[in-house]
Formats: sequence, structure tokens, C-alpha cells
Amino acid sequence: MESIDKLPGTYEKRIGEGKANVPTAVIKRLPRYHRCLTDLIRDGRMRISSKELSEIMEVTASQIRQDLNCFGGFGQQGYGYNVKYLHAKISELLGVTDGYRAVIVGAGNLGRALAATHMFERRGVHRLALFDNNPELVGTEVYGLPVYSTAALGDFVRENSVDIGVLTVPKEAAYEVAEVMVRAGVKGLWNFANMELKIDAPGVIVENVHMGDSLMTLCYAIKNSDEGDGKNE
Repeated sequence: MESIDKLPGTYEKRIGEGKANVPTAVIKRLPRYHRCLTDLIRDGRMRISSKELSEIMEVTASQIRQDLNCFGGFGQQGYGYNVKYLHAKISELLGVTDGYRAVIVGAGNLGRALAATHMFERRGVHRLALFDNNPELVGTEVYGLPVYSTAALGDFVRENSVDIGVLTVPKEAAYEVAEVMVRAGVKGLWNFANMELKIDAPGVIVENVHMGDSLMTLCYAIKNSDEGDGKNE
């Protein structure tokens, strides 16, 4: 079977390519806008100015206007932004309303933790099942999600039109699992396998998550903050 890394195309497709040349930095701020607007709706806010939004987001009002103008603006001069409307439009941009389907491969500690969270459904992603090689887990349920054998992964992805594969497998197995899902039709891979997964396949997007990197960034900030306070002298 031909390896996916020899298929044409690239996973490093620029976000927004084909619709608008939107900078990746802008896309990465959209989830923050979404969280902020969700809180405002919960608080009963009907509208908000770019200045008020900038104070909450801790970016300039000019930056907010520039970001949103990449997608049409959504605001009215002298009125600001309709909170529910802006929330709905950003939800649409982020695919929250598209009904994406996901499976989690790896029913270990991390896979089980992801099965326990409501994060997926709150963002419009429907989890269908977990997959694992452990015969003691196959046939059981984890937080209401059935656990199937990884041998059935390709057929399940194909038959259920799965869009997203979540990898919590050991890094040695990541490419093999990814190849099965890509060939079965997944559009995106959310990779927690503690390695940089690079898939060269048309239309497939990879998001590599390195939680250890985030922890080390925090440690760096603490260390430099301590040095600035003279605590290490």
C-alpha cells in the first residue's frame, strides 16, 4: 500500500486558503472571541463596542476591527457589535455549526479524560467512539462512549463519515493510526502523541498538541519573573 507521505498535497495548508487570505494569527484569536462572546451572552449583554471588547480581550480596538474585517466586519458605526449575531458568525467561521464527527484513538488515561469532557459537544463536535488494542477494554464503554478494536477503525471512520481523529496513542503508533484514518476519509487529526505528526495528504489538516511545551513555557515565565524579582540572587 502506498504510504500517505507520498501522496500529493500538504497538510500545512494555510488556514482560510481558498476563501480569503486570512493570517493564521487572526484565526488563532477567533476561539478567544468565541469564549468572550459566550460569557457576554451568559451575562445578558446585547451589544458591545470594540473598545469594551478590547479591554476584555486585552488587544487594541484597532486590532479587533482589523481581525473582524477579514470576514466582513459584522459591526455598525455608532452601535458596535450585536453580541449574539457576532457569536453566531464566529461560531459559523469556526465550524461549530457544521456538526463535525470525531473518534478518539487510545483509551488510556488521556483518551479517557477526553472522553469525560464536554468540551467537544460545546464546540459542535460529536464524539462517536473510542478505539484501543487492549482486549480488556474492547466492548466496554467509557463515559457513555463505546470502545472498539483499532482493527475496526478504518471501516468505522468510512461508514460513519468521521471528520476528526483524535490521537492519544504512543508516538510509535501515531503514523500507522493516522494513515488508516486518512485513507478512510478523515479531514483533520488532533494529535496528542507527543511527536510532530506530518501528513502529506490533500485536504488533511494536522493540529499537533504538545502539553509539555506549554508547561515549559510557563516554567520559563516563572523563572524569569523570579530573576526579575531578585529571588534567584
